Amino acid sequence: MTTESVAPETGAAARPNIPATVRRLRETFATGRTRSVDWRRRQLLALEKMLVENESAIAEALHQDLGRAPFEAWLADVASTAAEAKDAAKNIGKWTRRKHRLLEIAQLPGRGWVEYEPYGTVLIIGAWNFPFALTLGPAVGAIAAGNTVVLKPSEVAPASSALMADLVPRYLDNGAIAVIEGDGAVSQELIAQGLDRVCFTGGSEIGRKVYESAAAHLTPVTLELGGKSPVIVAADADIDVAAKRIAWTKLLNSGQTCIAPDYVLADTAIRDQLVDKIKAAVTTFEAGNTAGKRIVNQRHFDRLASALAATKGTVAVGGGSDASELLLQPTVVVDPDVGEPLMTDEIFGPILPVVTVQNLDEAIKFVNSRPKPLAAYLFTKAKAVRERVIKEVSSGGMVVNHLVVQFTTTKLPFGGVGVSGTGAYHGKWGFEEFSHKKTVLTKPTRPDLAAVIYPPYTEKAWKLARKLF
Repeated sequence: MTTESVAPETGAAARPNIPATVRRLRETFATGRTRSVDWRRRQLLALEKMLVENESAIAEALHQDLGRAPFEAWLADVASTAAEAKDAAKNIGKWTRRKHRLLEIAQLPGRGWVEYEPYGTVLIIGAWNFPFALTLGPAVGAIAAGNTVVLKPSEVAPASSALMADLVPRYLDNGAIAVIEGDGAVSQELIAQGLDRVCFTGGSEIGRKVYESAAAHLTPVTLELGGKSPVIVAADADIDVAAKRIAWTKLLNSGQTCIAPDYVLADTAIRDQLVDKIKAAVTTFEAGNTAGKRIVNQRHFDRLASALAATKGTVAVGGGSDASELLLQPTVVVDPDVGEPLMTDEIFGPILPVVTVQNLDEAIKFVNSRPKPLAAYLFTKAKAVRERVIKEVSSGGMVVNHLVVQFTTTKLPFGGVGVSGTGAYHGKWGFEEFSHKKTVLTKPTRPDLAAVIYPPYTEKAWKLARKLF
Protein backbone atom coordinates (compact mmCIF):
# COMPACT_ATOMS: atom_id res chain seq x y z
CA MET A 1 0.00 0.00 0.00
CA THR A 2 1.38 3.39 -0.98
CA THR A 3 1.66 5.92 1.83
CA GLU A 4 3.52 9.09 2.72
CA SER A 5 4.15 11.71 5.37
CA VAL A 6 4.10 15.47 5.11
CA ALA A 7 6.12 18.12 6.89
CA PRO A 8 5.36 18.34 10.61
CA GLU A 9 3.17 21.08 11.97
CA THR A 10 4.82 24.00 13.67
CA GLY A 11 3.92 25.69 16.90
CA ALA A 12 3.74 24.39 20.45
CA ALA A 13 -0.05 24.02 20.37
CA ALA A 14 0.06 21.71 17.35
CA ARG A 15 2.34 19.16 18.99
CA PRO A 16 0.56 16.56 21.14
CA ASN A 17 2.00 15.63 24.51
CA ILE A 18 2.72 12.06 23.57
CA PRO A 19 4.48 10.88 26.77
CA ALA A 20 1.64 12.22 28.92
CA THR A 21 -1.02 10.55 26.77
CA VAL A 22 0.77 7.20 26.78
CA ARG A 23 1.32 7.47 30.54
CA ARG A 24 -2.40 8.08 31.07
CA LEU A 25 -3.34 5.03 29.00
CA ARG A 26 -0.82 2.86 30.83
CA GLU A 27 -2.19 4.00 34.17
CA THR A 28 -5.69 3.06 33.02
CA PHE A 29 -4.51 -0.36 31.90
CA ALA A 30 -2.82 -0.92 35.26
CA THR A 31 -6.18 -0.49 37.02
CA GLY A 32 -7.52 -3.55 35.21
CA ARG A 33 -10.56 -1.70 33.88
CA THR A 34 -10.07 -2.75 30.27
CA ARG A 35 -9.78 -6.44 31.15
CA SER A 36 -13.48 -6.61 31.98
CA VAL A 37 -15.53 -8.33 29.28
CA ASP A 38 -18.34 -5.90 30.04
CA TRP A 39 -16.04 -2.92 29.41
CA ARG A 40 -14.89 -4.38 26.11
CA ARG A 41 -18.44 -5.04 24.98
CA ARG A 42 -19.58 -1.51 25.87
CA GLN A 43 -16.71 0.07 23.97
CA LEU A 44 -17.30 -2.08 20.89
CA LEU A 45 -21.01 -1.22 20.83
CA ALA A 46 -20.15 2.44 21.34
CA LEU A 47 -17.77 2.24 18.38
CA GLU A 48 -20.52 0.76 16.23
CA LYS A 49 -22.89 3.51 17.37
CA MET A 50 -20.31 6.20 16.60
CA LEU A 51 -19.99 5.01 13.01
CA VAL A 52 -23.71 4.55 12.39
CA GLU A 53 -24.79 7.86 13.94
CA ASN A 54 -22.13 9.84 12.09
CA GLU A 55 -22.40 8.20 8.68
CA SER A 56 -23.13 11.52 6.93
CA ALA A 57 -20.23 13.33 8.60
CA ILE A 58 -17.88 10.46 7.73
CA ALA A 59 -19.07 10.49 4.11
CA GLU A 60 -18.45 14.24 3.91
CA ALA A 61 -14.93 13.88 5.34
CA LEU A 62 -14.13 11.10 2.87
CA HIS A 63 -15.45 13.24 0.03
CA GLN A 64 -13.20 16.12 1.09
CA ASP A 65 -10.15 13.90 1.40
CA LEU A 66 -10.66 11.46 -1.47
CA GLY A 67 -13.61 12.57 -3.58
CA ARG A 68 -15.39 9.41 -2.41
CA ALA A 69 -19.06 8.89 -3.30
CA PRO A 70 -21.43 8.49 -0.32
CA PHE A 71 -22.30 4.86 -1.17
CA GLU A 72 -18.64 3.88 -1.34
CA ALA A 73 -17.98 5.75 1.92
CA TRP A 74 -20.74 3.78 3.63
CA LEU A 75 -19.81 0.42 2.11
CA ALA A 76 -16.06 0.50 2.64
CA ASP A 77 -15.54 2.55 5.80
CA VAL A 78 -18.78 2.59 7.78
CA ALA A 79 -20.70 -0.63 7.17
CA SER A 80 -17.78 -3.05 7.30
CA THR A 81 -16.22 -1.53 10.43
CA ALA A 82 -19.53 -1.18 12.27
CA ALA A 83 -20.40 -4.79 11.47
CA GLU A 84 -17.02 -5.95 12.77
CA ALA A 85 -17.47 -4.05 16.04
CA LYS A 86 -20.96 -5.51 16.47
CA ASP A 87 -19.71 -9.04 15.77
CA ALA A 88 -16.88 -8.68 18.28
CA ALA A 89 -19.27 -7.37 20.95
CA LYS A 90 -21.49 -10.39 20.37
CA ASN A 91 -18.68 -12.93 20.61
CA ILE A 92 -16.19 -11.46 23.07
CA GLY A 93 -17.45 -13.53 25.99
CA LYS A 94 -16.91 -16.72 24.01
CA TRP A 95 -13.49 -15.66 22.70
CA THR A 96 -12.11 -14.94 26.17
CA ARG A 97 -13.34 -18.19 27.68
CA ARG A 98 -10.68 -20.68 28.74
CA LYS A 99 -10.38 -23.70 26.50
CA HIS A 100 -8.73 -26.57 28.35
CA ARG A 101 -6.44 -28.92 26.47
CA LEU A 102 -6.07 -32.63 27.03
CA LEU A 103 -2.53 -33.19 28.30
CA GLU A 104 -0.15 -36.07 27.60
CA ILE A 105 -0.05 -38.98 30.05
CA ALA A 106 3.32 -37.76 31.33
CA GLN A 107 1.72 -34.44 32.35
CA LEU A 108 -1.08 -36.05 34.36
CA PRO A 109 -2.43 -35.26 36.82
CA GLY A 110 -2.67 -31.69 35.63
CA ARG A 111 -4.72 -29.17 33.64
CA GLY A 112 -3.64 -26.90 30.83
CA TRP A 113 -5.14 -24.06 28.82
CA VAL A 114 -4.35 -20.89 26.89
CA GLU A 115 -5.12 -17.67 28.73
CA TYR A 116 -5.75 -14.75 26.38
CA GLU A 117 -4.43 -11.64 28.05
CA PRO A 118 -4.11 -8.11 26.61
CA TYR A 119 -0.67 -6.84 25.66
CA GLY A 120 -1.17 -3.49 27.36
CA THR A 121 -1.12 -0.26 25.36
CA VAL A 122 -1.43 -0.75 21.59
CA LEU A 123 -0.59 1.74 18.85
CA ILE A 124 -2.57 1.62 15.60
CA ILE A 125 -1.19 3.68 12.72
CA GLY A 126 -3.92 3.98 10.09
CA ALA A 127 -3.83 4.57 6.34
CA TRP A 128 -5.27 7.43 4.30
CA ASN A 129 -7.12 5.49 1.60
CA PHE A 130 -9.74 3.99 3.95
CA PRO A 131 -9.11 6.15 7.02
CA PHE A 132 -11.87 4.77 9.23
CA ALA A 133 -11.80 1.11 8.20
CA LEU A 134 -8.01 0.85 8.39
CA THR A 135 -7.71 2.67 11.72
CA LEU A 136 -10.85 1.65 13.60
CA GLY A 137 -10.98 -1.85 12.07
CA PRO A 138 -7.77 -2.99 13.78
CA ALA A 139 -8.92 -1.11 16.88
CA VAL A 140 -11.86 -3.51 17.14
CA GLY A 141 -9.43 -6.36 17.71
CA ALA A 142 -7.30 -4.34 20.12
CA ILE A 143 -10.32 -3.29 22.21
CA ALA A 144 -11.80 -6.79 22.13
CA ALA A 145 -8.50 -8.09 23.52
CA GLY A 146 -8.73 -5.65 26.47
CA ASN A 147 -5.95 -3.23 25.57
CA THR A 148 -5.76 0.51 25.91
CA VAL A 149 -5.33 2.01 22.44
CA VAL A 150 -3.61 4.93 20.72
CA LEU A 151 -5.11 5.71 17.31
CA LYS A 152 -2.86 7.61 14.88
CA PRO A 153 -4.92 8.38 11.75
CA SER A 154 -3.16 9.38 8.55
CA GLU A 155 -2.39 13.05 8.05
CA VAL A 156 -2.85 12.57 4.26
CA ALA A 157 -6.63 12.41 4.91
CA PRO A 158 -6.89 15.50 7.19
CA ALA A 159 -10.69 15.84 7.28
CA SER A 160 -11.09 12.20 8.28
CA SER A 161 -8.32 12.48 10.85
CA ALA A 162 -9.91 15.57 12.42
CA LEU A 163 -13.34 13.95 12.51
CA MET A 164 -11.96 10.85 14.20
CA ALA A 165 -10.19 12.99 16.77
CA ASP A 166 -13.51 14.73 17.46
CA LEU A 167 -15.75 11.66 17.59
CA VAL A 168 -13.68 9.13 19.53
CA PRO A 169 -13.56 11.11 22.81
CA ARG A 170 -17.32 11.65 22.60
CA TYR A 171 -18.18 7.96 22.30
CA LEU A 172 -15.34 5.92 23.79
CA ASP A 173 -13.52 5.74 27.14
CA ASN A 174 -11.15 8.72 27.17
CA GLY A 175 -8.94 7.13 29.77
CA ALA A 176 -8.33 4.07 27.63
CA ILE A 177 -8.62 5.12 23.97
CA ALA A 178 -6.94 8.22 22.54
CA VAL A 179 -6.50 9.77 19.10
CA ILE A 180 -3.21 11.50 18.36
CA GLU A 181 -3.00 13.37 15.05
CA GLY A 182 0.19 14.17 13.21
CA ASP A 183 2.72 13.08 10.63
CA GLY A 184 5.38 10.40 10.47
CA ALA A 185 7.43 12.11 13.15
CA VAL A 186 4.50 11.69 15.55
CA SER A 187 4.35 7.99 14.69
CA GLN A 188 8.05 7.65 15.39
CA GLU A 189 7.72 9.39 18.76
CA LEU A 190 4.83 7.11 19.67
CA ILE A 191 6.81 3.99 18.77
CA ALA A 192 9.72 5.35 20.82
CA GLN A 193 7.53 5.13 23.93
CA GLY A 194 8.08 1.38 23.88
CA LEU A 195 4.43 0.45 23.52
CA ASP A 196 3.26 -3.13 23.91
CA ARG A 197 2.19 -3.72 20.31
CA VAL A 198 2.13 -1.73 17.06
CA CYS A 199 -0.19 -2.18 14.08
CA PHE A 200 0.72 -0.32 10.88
CA THR A 201 -1.11 -0.14 7.56
CA GLY A 202 0.75 1.43 4.65
CA GLY A 203 3.55 0.98 2.16
CA SER A 204 6.39 -1.50 2.50
CA GLU A 205 9.06 1.23 2.66
CA ILE A 206 7.47 2.91 5.68
CA GLY A 207 6.54 -0.50 7.08
CA ARG A 208 10.23 -1.42 7.24
CA LYS A 209 10.95 1.77 9.17
CA VAL A 210 8.14 1.02 11.61
CA TYR A 211 9.49 -2.51 12.05
CA GLU A 212 13.04 -1.24 12.64
CA SER A 213 11.91 1.38 15.16
CA ALA A 214 9.76 -1.12 17.05
CA ALA A 215 12.61 -3.64 17.11
CA ALA A 216 14.63 -1.32 19.35
CA HIS A 217 12.03 -1.99 22.07
CA LEU A 218 11.29 -5.59 20.99
CA THR A 219 7.73 -4.43 20.36
CA PRO A 220 5.71 -6.97 18.35
CA VAL A 221 4.35 -5.53 15.10
CA THR A 222 1.42 -6.23 12.81
CA LEU A 223 2.03 -4.96 9.27
CA GLU A 224 -0.49 -4.71 6.43
CA LEU A 225 1.53 -3.53 3.45
CA GLY A 226 -0.29 -4.27 0.20
CA GLY A 227 1.69 -5.02 -2.94
CA LYS A 228 0.86 -5.86 -6.55
CA SER A 229 -2.19 -8.11 -6.33
CA PRO A 230 -2.63 -10.16 -9.54
CA VAL A 231 -5.79 -11.34 -11.24
CA ILE A 232 -5.51 -14.54 -13.27
CA VAL A 233 -8.31 -14.87 -15.83
CA ALA A 234 -8.32 -18.41 -17.19
CA ALA A 235 -9.57 -19.33 -20.66
CA ASP A 236 -12.71 -20.92 -19.21
CA ALA A 237 -13.69 -17.93 -17.02
CA ASP A 238 -17.07 -16.19 -17.13
CA ILE A 239 -15.75 -13.13 -18.96
CA ASP A 240 -18.89 -11.01 -18.52
CA VAL A 241 -18.83 -11.31 -14.75
CA ALA A 242 -15.03 -11.15 -14.50
CA ALA A 243 -14.91 -7.89 -16.48
CA LYS A 244 -17.58 -6.21 -14.35
CA ARG A 245 -16.05 -7.28 -11.05
CA ILE A 246 -12.52 -6.33 -12.08
CA ALA A 247 -13.69 -2.93 -13.34
CA TRP A 248 -15.79 -2.19 -10.24
CA THR A 249 -13.06 -3.03 -7.76
CA LYS A 250 -10.44 -1.11 -9.76
CA LEU A 251 -12.67 1.98 -9.76
CA LEU A 252 -13.47 1.71 -6.04
CA ASN A 253 -11.78 4.62 -4.26
CA SER A 254 -10.08 5.49 -7.56
CA GLY A 255 -8.07 2.30 -7.39
CA GLN A 256 -6.42 3.50 -4.18
CA THR A 257 -7.00 0.22 -2.38
CA CYS A 258 -4.35 -2.10 -1.00
CA ILE A 259 -6.17 -5.19 -2.31
CA ALA A 260 -7.26 -3.68 -5.63
CA PRO A 261 -6.44 -5.70 -8.76
CA ASP A 262 -3.01 -4.37 -9.66
CA TYR A 263 -2.61 -6.24 -12.93
CA VAL A 264 -4.43 -8.91 -14.94
CA LEU A 265 -2.90 -12.02 -16.44
CA ALA A 266 -5.30 -12.92 -19.24
CA ASP A 267 -5.19 -16.12 -21.27
CA THR A 268 -4.48 -15.25 -24.90
CA ALA A 269 -7.71 -16.96 -25.98
CA ILE A 270 -9.90 -14.47 -24.11
CA ARG A 271 -7.71 -11.39 -23.69
CA ASP A 272 -9.32 -9.19 -26.36
CA GLN A 273 -12.81 -10.14 -25.24
CA LEU A 274 -11.92 -9.36 -21.63
CA VAL A 275 -10.46 -5.95 -22.50
CA ASP A 276 -13.55 -5.04 -24.56
CA LYS A 277 -15.88 -6.03 -21.73
CA ILE A 278 -13.84 -4.14 -19.11
CA LYS A 279 -14.10 -1.08 -21.36
CA ALA A 280 -17.88 -1.54 -21.59
CA ALA A 281 -18.15 -1.96 -17.82
CA VAL A 282 -16.12 1.19 -17.17
CA THR A 283 -18.29 3.13 -19.61
CA THR A 284 -21.43 1.98 -17.79
CA PHE A 285 -20.10 2.49 -14.27
CA GLU A 286 -18.64 5.94 -15.04
CA ALA A 287 -21.56 7.27 -17.07
CA GLY A 288 -21.69 11.02 -16.53
CA ASN A 289 -18.16 11.11 -15.12
CA THR A 290 -15.89 11.33 -18.14
CA ALA A 291 -13.38 13.67 -16.49
CA GLY A 292 -11.75 10.93 -14.41
CA LYS A 293 -11.22 9.61 -10.89
CA ARG A 294 -9.93 11.83 -8.10
CA ILE A 295 -6.36 11.10 -6.90
CA VAL A 296 -5.54 11.91 -3.29
CA ASN A 297 -2.81 14.53 -3.88
CA GLN A 298 -0.34 16.00 -6.33
CA ARG A 299 2.50 13.62 -5.52
CA HIS A 300 0.41 10.55 -6.22
CA PHE A 301 -1.10 12.10 -9.34
CA ASP A 302 2.35 12.90 -10.71
CA ARG A 303 3.57 9.38 -9.91
CA LEU A 304 0.66 7.80 -11.79
CA ALA A 305 0.87 10.19 -14.74
CA SER A 306 4.60 9.52 -15.03
CA ALA A 307 4.11 5.76 -15.00
CA LEU A 308 1.43 6.02 -17.66
CA ALA A 309 3.58 8.27 -19.83
CA ALA A 310 6.44 5.79 -19.62
CA THR A 311 4.45 2.73 -20.62
CA LYS A 312 5.39 0.70 -23.68
CA GLY A 313 2.00 -0.97 -23.68
CA THR A 314 -1.10 -0.11 -25.68
CA VAL A 315 -3.62 2.17 -24.01
CA ALA A 316 -6.89 0.42 -24.83
CA VAL A 317 -9.16 2.36 -22.46
CA GLY A 318 -8.90 5.91 -21.07
CA GLY A 319 -5.50 7.53 -20.64
CA GLY A 320 -6.66 11.11 -20.17
CA SER A 321 -6.01 13.28 -17.12
CA ASP A 322 -6.53 16.74 -15.62
CA ALA A 323 -3.58 17.80 -13.49
CA SER A 324 -5.34 20.93 -12.21
CA GLU A 325 -8.11 18.83 -10.63
CA LEU A 326 -6.01 15.72 -9.91
CA LEU A 327 -8.29 13.62 -12.11
CA LEU A 328 -7.20 10.52 -13.99
CA GLN A 329 -9.42 8.57 -16.36
CA PRO A 330 -9.82 4.83 -15.71
CA THR A 331 -7.16 3.34 -17.96
CA VAL A 332 -6.41 -0.13 -19.31
CA VAL A 333 -2.92 -0.76 -20.69
CA VAL A 334 -2.40 -3.94 -22.70
CA ASP A 335 0.94 -5.71 -22.53
CA PRO A 336 3.20 -3.13 -20.87
CA ASP A 337 6.86 -4.02 -20.54
CA VAL A 338 7.26 -6.22 -17.45
CA GLY A 339 10.15 -4.04 -16.24
CA GLU A 340 8.39 -0.66 -16.43
CA PRO A 341 6.91 1.16 -13.39
CA LEU A 342 3.36 -0.04 -14.07
CA MET A 343 4.59 -3.60 -13.57
CA THR A 344 7.20 -3.11 -10.86
CA ASP A 345 5.58 -0.58 -8.50
CA GLU A 346 2.25 -0.84 -6.72
CA ILE A 347 -0.06 1.27 -8.88
CA PHE A 348 -2.56 2.50 -6.30
CA GLY A 349 -4.69 4.27 -8.86
CA PRO A 350 -7.23 3.67 -11.67
CA ILE A 351 -4.73 2.15 -14.12
CA LEU A 352 -5.01 -1.54 -14.97
CA PRO A 353 -2.29 -3.37 -16.93
CA VAL A 354 -3.46 -6.49 -18.79
CA VAL A 355 -0.66 -8.94 -19.58
CA THR A 356 -1.18 -11.71 -22.11
CA VAL A 357 -0.19 -15.24 -21.05
CA GLN A 358 -0.27 -18.38 -23.15
CA ASN A 359 -1.56 -20.68 -20.46
CA LEU A 360 -2.04 -21.23 -16.72
CA ASP A 361 1.56 -22.43 -16.30
CA GLU A 362 2.85 -19.08 -17.53
CA ALA A 363 0.45 -17.15 -15.29
CA ILE A 364 1.49 -19.04 -12.15
CA LYS A 365 5.17 -18.71 -13.02
CA PHE A 366 4.76 -14.95 -13.53
CA VAL A 367 3.09 -14.38 -10.15
CA ASN A 368 5.57 -16.57 -8.28
CA SER A 369 8.54 -14.76 -9.84
CA ARG A 370 7.53 -11.57 -8.00
CA PRO A 371 7.15 -10.60 -4.32
CA LYS A 372 4.24 -12.24 -2.52
CA PRO A 373 1.11 -10.07 -2.82
CA LEU A 374 -1.46 -9.20 -0.18
CA ALA A 375 -4.17 -10.73 -2.37
CA ALA A 376 -4.38 -12.97 -5.43
CA TYR A 377 -7.49 -13.35 -7.56
CA LEU A 378 -8.61 -16.03 -9.99
CA PHE A 379 -11.51 -16.31 -12.42
CA THR A 380 -12.26 -19.84 -13.56
CA LYS A 381 -15.10 -22.36 -13.72
CA ALA A 382 -12.81 -25.36 -13.36
CA LYS A 383 -12.20 -26.97 -9.97
CA ALA A 384 -8.83 -28.30 -11.15
CA VAL A 385 -7.65 -24.80 -12.12
CA ARG A 386 -8.92 -23.38 -8.83
CA GLU A 387 -7.18 -26.00 -6.71
CA ARG A 388 -3.92 -25.68 -8.60
CA VAL A 389 -3.72 -21.90 -8.20
CA ILE A 390 -4.69 -22.10 -4.52
CA LYS A 391 -1.91 -24.60 -3.86
CA GLU A 392 0.82 -23.08 -6.06
CA VAL A 393 0.41 -19.30 -5.62
CA SER A 394 1.44 -17.81 -2.26
CA SER A 395 -0.40 -14.66 -1.16
CA GLY A 396 -1.87 -13.10 1.96
CA GLY A 397 -5.33 -14.19 0.83
CA MET A 398 -7.03 -15.49 -2.29
CA VAL A 399 -10.46 -14.95 -3.82
CA VAL A 400 -11.92 -17.03 -6.63
CA ASN A 401 -14.39 -15.38 -9.06
CA HIS A 402 -14.58 -12.11 -7.14
CA LEU A 403 -12.29 -9.42 -5.68
CA VAL A 404 -11.77 -7.50 -2.39
CA VAL A 405 -14.71 -9.20 -0.60
CA GLN A 406 -12.24 -10.99 1.68
CA PHE A 407 -11.80 -7.73 3.59
CA THR A 408 -15.43 -7.51 4.63
CA THR A 409 -15.88 -10.85 6.40
CA THR A 410 -15.28 -11.38 10.10
CA LYS A 411 -15.18 -15.14 9.62
CA LEU A 412 -11.74 -15.25 7.97
CA PRO A 413 -8.39 -13.62 8.87
CA PHE A 414 -7.07 -10.73 6.76
CA GLY A 415 -3.33 -10.18 6.44
CA GLY A 416 -0.25 -10.46 4.27
CA VAL A 417 2.73 -12.72 3.80
CA GLY A 418 6.33 -11.86 3.05
CA VAL A 419 6.70 -8.26 1.86
CA SER A 420 2.91 -7.80 1.86
CA GLY A 421 2.77 -7.94 5.64
CA THR A 422 2.82 -9.97 8.80
CA GLY A 423 -0.01 -10.83 11.17
CA ALA A 424 -3.75 -10.87 10.50
CA TYR A 425 -6.96 -9.47 11.96
CA HIS A 426 -10.78 -9.36 11.58
CA GLY A 427 -13.20 -11.19 13.83
CA LYS A 428 -11.70 -13.69 16.26
CA TRP A 429 -8.34 -13.36 14.50
CA GLY A 430 -8.21 -9.67 15.46
CA PHE A 431 -8.88 -10.56 19.07
CA GLU A 432 -6.08 -13.15 18.96
CA GLU A 433 -3.68 -10.83 17.11
CA PHE A 434 -3.86 -8.28 19.93
CA SER A 435 -3.83 -10.85 22.74
CA HIS A 436 -0.86 -12.61 24.31
CA LYS A 437 -1.56 -16.33 24.32
CA LYS A 438 -0.30 -17.28 27.75
CA THR A 439 0.22 -20.95 28.50
CA VAL A 440 -1.16 -22.03 31.88
CA LEU A 441 -0.49 -25.48 33.33
CA THR A 442 -1.53 -26.38 36.86
CA LYS A 443 -0.35 -29.42 38.84
CA PRO A 444 -1.35 -30.89 42.22
CA THR A 445 1.28 -31.25 44.90
CA ARG A 446 -0.03 -34.55 46.28
CA PRO A 447 0.65 -37.26 45.37
CA ASP A 448 4.08 -36.05 44.30
CA LEU A 449 4.49 -38.13 41.14
CA ALA A 450 7.37 -35.93 40.03
CA ALA A 451 9.55 -37.83 42.47
CA VAL A 452 10.48 -40.15 39.61
CA ILE A 453 12.65 -37.41 38.09
CA TYR A 454 14.31 -36.26 41.32
CA PRO A 455 17.97 -37.23 41.82
CA PRO A 456 19.67 -39.51 42.53
CA TYR A 457 18.84 -40.97 39.10
CA THR A 458 18.56 -44.69 39.72
CA GLU A 459 18.30 -47.25 36.93
CA LYS A 460 14.75 -48.06 38.02
CA ALA A 461 13.73 -44.40 37.91
CA TRP A 462 15.28 -44.00 34.46
CA LYS A 463 13.37 -46.95 33.06
CA LEU A 464 10.11 -45.58 34.43
CA ALA A 465 10.85 -42.12 33.07
CA ARG A 466 11.51 -43.60 29.60
CA LYS A 467 8.07 -45.19 29.62
CA LEU A 468 6.36 -42.00 30.77
CA PHE A 469 8.13 -39.47 28.59
